[in-house]
Amino acid sequence: MSLKNLLFWLLSIGVLETYAQSDSVFVIPRIDGIIFDGRVDEPAWESITPVPMVQYEPNAGAPPTEDTEIRFAYDDQYFYGSMRAYDRDPNGVRATSLYRDRIRGSDHFEIVLDTYNDNENAYIFTTTPTGLRHDAAISNDATGGTISSGSWLNRDFNTFWDAESTITEEGWFTEIRIPFSSLRFQEFDGKVIMGLTVQRKVARKLERLVYPAIPPKTNWAFLRPSLAQKIQFSDIKPIKKLYVTPYVLVGIGESNELNQTETGYTSQTEFQREIGGDIKFSITNNLTADFTINTDFAQAEADDQLVNLTRFSLFFPEKRQFFQERASIFNFKTGGLSRLFFSRRIGLTDDGRQVPIYGGARMIGRMKTWDLGFMNMQTQRLDSIPSENFGVLRVRKRVFNQNSFVGGMFTSRIDTEGNKNLAYGIDGLIRLFGDDYLTVQWAQTFDSLTEDGGAQNFKSGRLAVDVNRRRRRGFGYNIGTILSGPNYNPGVGFVDRNDFKFGTAALSNTWLKPGGAFIWHKLEVAGNTYVNNQDHEVLSAEAGPEWTFSRKNLDSGGLAVKWVYENLLEEFRLSDDVSIPIGSYDFYRIIGSYRIAGDNTLSAGVQLETGPFYDGWLNSITITPSWYLSKHFQFNLEYVYNNADFADRDELFEFHITRLRIGTALNRKLSTNALVQYNSTADLFSANIRFRYNFREGQDLWVVLNSGLNTNRLDNNPELPTVDTQSLLVKYIHTFIF
Repeated sequence: MSLKNLLFWLLSIGVLETYAQSDSVFVIPRIDGIIFDGRVDEPAWESITPVPMVQYEPNAGAPPTEDTEIRFAYDDQYFYGSMRAYDRDPNGVRATSLYRDRIRGSDHFEIVLDTYNDNENAYIFTTTPTGLRHDAAISNDATGGTISSGSWLNRDFNTFWDAESTITEEGWFTEIRIPFSSLRFQEFDGKVIMGLTVQRKVARKLERLVYPAIPPKTNWAFLRPSLAQKIQFSDIKPIKKLYVTPYVLVGIGESNELNQTETGYTSQTEFQREIGGDIKFSITNNLTADFTINTDFAQAEADDQLVNLTRFSLFFPEKRQFFQERASIFNFKTGGLSRLFFSRRIGLTDDGRQVPIYGGARMIGRMKTWDLGFMNMQTQRLDSIPSENFGVLRVRKRVFNQNSFVGGMFTSRIDTEGNKNLAYGIDGLIRLFGDDYLTVQWAQTFDSLTEDGGAQNFKSGRLAVDVNRRRRRGFGYNIGTILSGPNYNPGVGFVDRNDFKFGTAALSNTWLKPGGAFIWHKLEVAGNTYVNNQDHEVLSAEAGPEWTFSRKNLDSGGLAVKWVYENLLEEFRLSDDVSIPIGSYDFYRIIGSYRIAGDNTLSAGVQLETGPFYDGWLNSITITPSWYLSKHFQFNLEYVYNNADFADRDELFEFHITRLRIGTALNRKLSTNALVQYNSTADLFSANIRFRYNFREGQDLWVVLNSGLNTNRLDNNPELPTVDTQSLLVKYIHTFIF
């Protein structure tokens, strides 16, 4: 190691080891005279001292390679952020998209605001050299799961704010303006304390600058509210506004149904005309109420096509905007993907059909150390599904420290035929010390369709306990257990599997290498086991080592070897033609992955799996290339191929899934997003094309085309129609602000 690298390594380690969240408070200056045009050339900005920026990656703690001046200010109505992003190569400034919420591969300026200063939840506001906007919501202190799984990052969150940018020969310059009416916060003695993190991304250099000087101690540490700088405002009041958002929708749809004699299909055309809307207003400074009438989700993106290779339910994330704001309040996980409340149970059947919603109400907010969430929705009757009422009440209270809480939840699902499902839960997240956390959840359900109403002590309950270290440096661990009764059935929740005892343990060590080829790499050994409640027989188990890494060029990947045990108590069907017999199976899997850094205009990822699969052999490949051709045009492709060969039984289960996303944008107002998918197992080609003209925030014209085509018509009797279903919808939304 050279002397230069040695000195840099020592400096970086010093930054990483001595860093702790500062107790000091940064007082944001109140000023006038800002002209919101993205030029950042007013004397008012000159009077403010820029915040000090350091590298987060690729060289943590090092100074910026490009001059960067970031400033903050506020007045009676807005919180402002500005950036002068100087660049010695102005031709290298990247702006890959004009489509809202598409910042990947672009230079960007990002503000993270923990408005309640609770060290757990925050909002993200991001803009690029083209001035497009991206916003999202953070929960659970940006820990637990991955950024792509959506377990703590809600990308579908949207609110009212503005951004303007300009590009010059010196670099690019930008301003963000966030109305205080779009933020929720608490005032004490005329002062408001929030948490703030800011970053600049220089995409072509894969360089991320941050303030404050957050080290890469965990995955996505620069998004963790608990590591943010405390900032202070004086004499600000949230402006109580009333938002009234009516919509008008017209459309036509075609579907095909099997006739009564089952000799052919009959085409049906249905015309649709709908009027409805939402109302939002502030009851107090930090308590918001929403009302919705004849709720419609026509513009929501279609679900991804998936094929299930497990014996358990697939999980599809919520994409409907009404359920997005402060969705983290309703978060009550009970181990794995299971949760006591899952908003997709409202207005959607298990197979994805929409159930009309009469309307409902929601109230969300905070009162001192208490979080409150309430929701009640009423659906209409659909075929054999009766009209149902869905309710959820959530409360949480901060205890012990800023990173700990205890809470409770109550849910109800009652239909007009007298059936009801009730559930309650008690949970807690306790920061034990440092980065070590204890999570405990208990839930119990009561179902009128179950003998004795389901109230059979533990038989209708579920307990989950987990202790882990939330840190990406040095020794790490995770130890957890789940106990789930056979009658546990939350009617407004999600359960992937039931009636078991579960144990998991993982030990790891992560090496930070700020001066080498790797930013970090991690070796982990983990295992888990599911045991039947009745006879304590092992149902399934998995164990093995995994190595993951992130390179200095921000490429990432990993290699894992997994031993798998499956005990099938009943036949497991992969398709109509292929099934796996009852019995116990012992096999292993080898999984390797590599991904080129996503901030490149052309990037790709690949994942390969191979190894025995029950009594056969499974090969799997997933390829995910993406190409940002220009700021007007971009492609994202995902191709999945699986080949499960059961040679001894002369059976083959083979399928392809192709998922292509095409984004086009003429400017920041006019855009089209297409999701085209092919699923060989379902023999279905589908397209979801959404055209949007955004007149301004809250005023949109949507044209949505959905189409499904049968690709294997002739092998069915009777022959399938060419068109499975298709629809064309036009929806206009207009928000009135009072």
